[in-house]
Amino acid sequence: MSGAGAERDAAAPAGMNARILRLALPTLAALVIEPLFLATDTALVGHLGATPLAALAIASAVLAGVVGVLNFLAFATTPIVGRRFGAGDLPGAVRAGVDGIWIALGIGAALLAVLLPLAPPIVEAFGVRGEVAAGAAQYLAIAAVGVPGMLVTMAATGLLRGLQEVRTPMWISIGGFGANIVLNVVLIYPVGMGLAGSALGTTIAQWGIALASVAAVARRARRAGVGALPGRDGVLGTIRVGGWILLRTLSLRILFLAMPIAAVPHGTGVVAAVQVTSTVLNLLAFALDALAIAGQALISEELGAGRAEAARATARRLLRMAILAGLALGAVVAALAWPIAAVFTADAGLQAIAVPGLYLVAVGIPIGGVVYVLDGVLLGAGDARFLALAGLVNLLVTLPALAWAGLAPLDALWAVVAIQAIWSILSMLARAVPMRLRLRGDRWLGAAR
Repeated sequence: MSGAGAERDAAAPAGMNARILRLALPTLAALVIEPLFLATDTALVGHLGATPLAALAIASAVLAGVVGVLNFLAFATTPIVGRRFGAGDLPGAVRAGVDGIWIALGIGAALLAVLLPLAPPIVEAFGVRGEVAAGAAQYLAIAAVGVPGMLVTMAATGLLRGLQEVRTPMWISIGGFGANIVLNVVLIYPVGMGLAGSALGTTIAQWGIALASVAAVARRARRAGVGALPGRDGVLGTIRVGGWILLRTLSLRILFLAMPIAAVPHGTGVVAAVQVTSTVLNLLAFALDALAIAGQALISEELGAGRAEAARATARRLLRMAILAGLALGAVVAALAWPIAAVFTADAGLQAIAVPGLYLVAVGIPIGGVVYVLDGVLLGAGDARFLALAGLVNLLVTLPALAWAGLAPLDALWAVVAIQAIWSILSMLARAVPMRLRLRGDRWLGAAR
């Protein structure tokens, strides 16, 4: 067995905590970078005015929906790689990841061909017109060029996480984020491109991250004796598991897109405020996802090696850590709600309606911590079918509530409160309850068989 086997100490709490943190902390650094790309764009564009910020909200919602729904490229790859790694099949583990990269490249090219010509009508489907619609369409068209790179990065990162090699994605992400800040500042202000400069800078940075990730995978493939061409069995396996994850993620992304749609009837200020609260929530969610992704890698490795009880013990420990982390993050957001709002906009009126939304983010994030970790545990176990069905239940509960929030005669402040409460509390509870019940049984332990 590899050196990872020598580190196993599932029976010792201190040993397991150390293993979780060794995976979670570098993963946290890498994950936080992802929403920081959007946070950087939001902060820089926000000081251009409410109209560019609202345009960014619409365009980023589309991109998040398109790219986020395809996160099976990482989430299907990690457990497949992890189980093979746990079983001692390193070449098979690497092969699964290489196949995932080829799938990502093909899907990315197809999406680029669709997004480039259809950016204006996609934006108009949100109900926006005029300068907001024009800015959103311009941003979306430029950012679409970076979509294939983002998908390739997902698949490459899924491979590295499955091998429990999390430092490489961390350093690549940090380098890309630094480049993104420099490019955006220069292109938005001195060059004078405004919103378009933000899109271009982020696109260039995303492709740089993708190329660095592929180079890292190529080195590991050579060491394992794995070729660069895709294999039929690996591609079919990734697509089979990924199909359920795609359905699960699609339900979440429909709701994520429904948030700005629900805000549009209440005016530009509400759309901009929801963009601020959503950006902060995404940042916190990615932070808690570090534990979830550590869970994917550890659970898949344990089950691949046939250690079901160790997997169950790891799941319980991850759940406790997630609750504590969620409470701590919620307290920080509640204490700093006004300064956080000021980071994203200098408009006092916009700050006043964004802050109550941030308080609701603080209340909901401990529930979110439970949701994200349970999601990671079940993904690591290959229980994608259950997660897909649970996602449909969440959709049936939350989507009507968001529709009500969009149609109700609410003023700006209460519109933000309603939309954020539905997302941060109702939706999180609708996900947490069925997943927690699932974990109490045994079927999830053999879901990948």
